[in-house]
Parts: sequence; C-alpha cells; structure tokens
Amino acid sequence: MKKILTVAGSDSSGGAGVQADLKTIALMGEYGLSVITAVTAQNTQGVFGIHPVPLDFISSQWDAVVSDIKVDAVKTGMLWDENVIRLIAKKLRSYKVPFVVFDPVMVSKSGAPLLTKKGRSAFINDLLPLASIVTPNIPEAKIFSGLEIKTIQDMEKAAKKIHQMGARTVVIKGGHLRGRAVDIFFDGKEFFHFSSPRINTIHTHGTGCTFATALTVEATRSQDMREAIQKAKNFITASIAHSIPLGKGMGPVNPYAPFAREGEMYRAIQALQRAIKKLQSYPVGPLIPEVQSNLGLALPSAKSAKDVVAFPGRIIRFRDSALAIAPPEPGGSRHIAHIILTVMSFNPDYRSAMNIRYTKEIIQKCKKQNWKIKRFDRREEPDKIKAKEGSSLEWGVSSILKQCGFIPDVIYDCGDVGKEPMVRIFGKTPEEVVDKVLCLL
Repeated sequence: MKKILTVAGSDSSGGAGVQADLKTIALMGEYGLSVITAVTAQNTQGVFGIHPVPLDFISSQWDAVVSDIKVDAVKTGMLWDENVIRLIAKKLRSYKVPFVVFDPVMVSKSGAPLLTKKGRSAFINDLLPLASIVTPNIPEAKIFSGLEIKTIQDMEKAAKKIHQMGARTVVIKGGHLRGRAVDIFFDGKEFFHFSSPRINTIHTHGTGCTFATALTVEATRSQDMREAIQKAKNFITASIAHSIPLGKGMGPVNPYAPFAREGEMYRAIQALQRAIKKLQSYPVGPLIPEVQSNLGLALPSAKSAKDVVAFPGRIIRFRDSALAIAPPEPGGSRHIAHIILTVMSFNPDYRSAMNIRYTKEIIQKCKKQNWKIKRFDRREEPDKIKAKEGSSLEWGVSSILKQCGFIPDVIYDCGDVGKEPMVRIFGKTPEEVVDKVLCLL
C-alpha cells in the first residue's frame, strides 16, 4: 500500500483541501497522511474565514509523520503564504521524497484568495525546482508564466516556460477554456494533450485537489506519466459528471463515482444473469422474433449506450427455448440501450426492457393482463428520422411517451417495409420484465 502525504488546508465543507485529498487516496486503495497548513470556515457558497496553522506546529506535524512512516509521495495544496512554502521546501530538501506533486492553490472556486502575493513568488523560487510535476489551472499558469492564455497553443507556451523555471514536468488544466476540456502535459521534450467532453455543471468544488491527488496516487503505481495523467483525467471526469449538488452554491465533485459505477455495473450484470436464467427455464422460443431479442438494464445514472448492460450477439431462439450467445456486458446492444435511455428520460426508474415477437395473439394476451399498452405507426415516421441510422425506435417510443405522460408496460408497432413488427416490454428491473414476458406463454 502506497503512503501519500497531503500538505494542504482543511475545508470545513469537506469538498476540497485535506478532506478531498484523503477521501480520494482512500477510495483509490492507498493510505493517506496529512499535514494541515490552515483551517478554513467555508461551504459551497464561499470561504468565510482562514486560520493559518502556526509554523512550528506545521513542522511538528511533518516531523511526526515522516519520522515514523516511509512516505511514497507528497502532494501539496493550499500553503497560504511564503513562510509555509519555505518551510515545506526545507522539509522536502531534507527528506528525500520519491515523488512530489504541487497543486498551486491560489484562489478558491468562490474567488477567495488562498495564497498571498509573496507566497506566489516563494512558490516559483522555492518549490517549483523541487516539483516532480506541477498542476496549475489556466489562471495559475498565467500568473507563473506571465503569458496570456487563450488557446491550446498558449497553454503549451506557458507549460514550457514553467518547466524552464525548474519543474521537472508540467500539466496545465484547460477547464477555463471553451470547448472540450483539454489538459496539456509537457515533459521537457514533448507536449501531450488529454481531452474529455465538457460537463455542464456548476458543482465543481474540489476539482483541482481531487485531480492532483488522483495523479499522485497513479504516479506512484506507474513509471509512465502519460498513463498516470490519463487515469487521473478519467477519474476527475467521472467525479465531475456525478458531482453532488450539496448546499446552496457550488457542490463538490464526487470521487466515489468511478467506484460506484463499478459496483452498479456488477449488480446490473448479476441481475441480468439471474433474469436470463429464469427466462431460459421456460419454453419462450415462440416469443423470440426473427431479428432475435435482447434484454437490457441501465445503470441508475445512465447517459449513453455504454451505461446499459445487455447481451452481445442478442438472445436467439434455440428450439423452444432462448439462448444467450454471450454473457451480459456494458454496451452489449445499442438497439435496446437507445430504447431504455429514451424511457429513462421520461422516468429514470424504468431501467429495463426486452423486445419480443409481435402477433395479434400476443397483444390480446397483454390486454388480458390489464397492462398499459401503446402503439406507434412507423409509417408516420418523419423522413429525416428515417434517414438517421438507429433513431427510428427513439422517435417511436418518445412520441408515445410524450402523448400519454406515463410509462406503458408495452409499446408495439406493426412494422413497415423491411421492418419486422415488434413488441417491447418495460419494467424497473430485468426480473420484472421477464416475469411480464412469462405471463404471455
């Protein structure tokens, strides 16, 4: 287990600072230690007070930790002023830390200053030459380099200049530019870009702390800095995508999100495996259409087909039974995923669906169950929808849901030229969907 020491301020709201660092380290499976440089009174709306920790007590915290526990990496956050920075620089020079990450925390998300002007100069002169990697955002990189940064090319120029100041490697985070979120890494020889979609949310408290900490952890595991940065980038992107809307202002990012997804994915796969086993114990072969079936389950936070677990290769008819060619996996079927995602946009509780054969007899059996049944006509589909691959079913299901205002048990269509008629069964879980299908035998 790696031992990661964070030297930073305390955030009373728990979204950034030492609290965010320790949560991230623990969630990533390593052991976190701390040296607290300042105590802040803050929440999602702002910083309302800063109480610097006396220098001698900061020194005592450091000495207590490193005299007893071998530290694999140090990550710094809020250091407040030049005196703290010079103390930490002295400690780093006397204690040979294998890897050091400096996150130059200068201003809070709410705009409160977290590093004095003299502290900025001390950071450049005393800390940068000790950095394995430094992770400024664009405003911080602008202060360090003295350059205007409006483009990715400007970011590269700033990264090169910061490297010349002494940092071994540099990552400039591009979240303040428009468009995709592109981070620039400079190793002294080459530039590398790390891009991710921009996530539309105000809840980004603790972004810098969480990214720098994730990078610190990954860097202790890998000799390849590009790999470490990419993994940290993926981690913070997921944390922002599933940020927590706490309080009345900017809520925190959610470092648990990547691990919650893994748990949700595992539970979804298990639920589908139980459901298909139950389905296969009955003679459901006559319910499988010519184009075959699929059964899917979306994660609670599903946003794309990759968040929907289904059976790749579909569920086929084998004599009078059903056979799944392969076990369920994320993104196993774009077809069923698009249907489920469309339904979830109206009611996120309905996360499962299955398509089966259409016959008039099957529809009659559905009616005998007193189910809510709706039908759309493919002949009414607009030409621009027909021309777009994979959008027909989204249009059909969406048009029904807009009209009725609830989630039916069944939505079917009678087909069109080259299109097999189909019945779709909806439910909150795969087991509920399978139980409905079995009612039709």
